[in-house]
Amino acid sequence: MGAKNNKQRRHREKTGRRSETLAALFLRLKGYRLLARNFRHHSGEIDIIARRARLLVFVEVKQRTGMVADLDAVTPMQWRRIEAAANAFVGQHRELQNLPWRFDFIGLGRWAWPRHKKAVWRF
Repeated sequence: MGAKNNKQRRHREKTGRRSETLAALFLRLKGYRLLARNFRHHSGEIDIIARRARLLVFVEVKQRTGMVADLDAVTPMQWRRIEAAANAFVGQHRELQNLPWRFDFIGLGRWAWPRHKKAVWRF
């Protein structure tokens, strides 16, 4: 049973990395400059950190089979953890401290274009 769980976990991680790569490419095509991927801090994790002009964007990416992931896939508690990680990231990068922030969501489905929802979380 443990081997099956490990295999499922590896598959989910691989699918997640692929989804984040597609979302990162999608953002680059829209004119965003990627600053970091999979930023981890003890307070939380951020899938993609990007910048467009003077705007700093923290992006959560979700993949769902058969349909595009919806915002319901991310709980308010998860957004608070992303917000805490964003504070840590900006604290580590002084040059970004005066930029406005935005929290976005990109939902991916198996046979659908990515859906980019902007400013989905306010702190």
